[in-house]
Amino acid sequence: MALGLLGQLKPEPAVGDAASTIHLPPARLTGGLSLMQALAQRQSQREFDPAPLPEQMLSDLLWVAAGINRTALGGRTFPSAMNAQEVDVYAALPAGLYRYAATSHTLDLVSAVDARRVTGYQDFVEDAPLDLVFVADYSRMKLVPAGQRESYASVAAGAMAQNVYLYCASAGLATVIRAWINRGALAQAMGLNNDQQVLLSQTVGRPKAAAAP
Repeated sequence: MALGLLGQLKPEPAVGDAASTIHLPPARLTGGLSLMQALAQRQSQREFDPAPLPEQMLSDLLWVAAGINRTALGGRTFPSAMNAQEVDVYAALPAGLYRYAATSHTLDLVSAVDARRVTGYQDFVEDAPLDLVFVADYSRMKLVPAGQRESYASVAAGAMAQNVYLYCASAGLATVIRAWINRGALAQAMGLNNDQQVLLSQTVGRPKAAAAP
């Protein structure tokens, strides 16, 4: 994308009707590759099939990124300092921008726009079926010194992104994490407040099929 367009990215109109809440099916907690096999196949890919992901796969993916894995404690699949759980994951889909709610395992509508193109400058972000955005909410980190909050939250976001990488390796999906983002434009599109900060984005989809010879 031309450098002259930097700072001018805006969401597109949503594709289809955006449901106010997407109730995800329970995540599947069995199957897939072993951990060592998934690590052996973990990689970044930058070419994506635009076909939407099945709802079950979307459910599994979001649970892996940020789901509750210890119900009694409210424990999550990623670590966070003092269990602040300060990083939220948003899903930019063609039909709308959603925030993942771990307690209800739902996607809650934030804005009925297609915000995929605002999640990064790379050409593929607006064609892939899903762009995740990891957002820190520093209002949850009162017990962490202010100067350390960003680094702590970035560690948590990195753990979440690696969870997604391993799931994608196991499920045969393509993914790449991205930090080349206009954070101001994206924060505006997402309606974030002063306590919230965009940390990273991550694109997910099926690998683009090779062209026939």
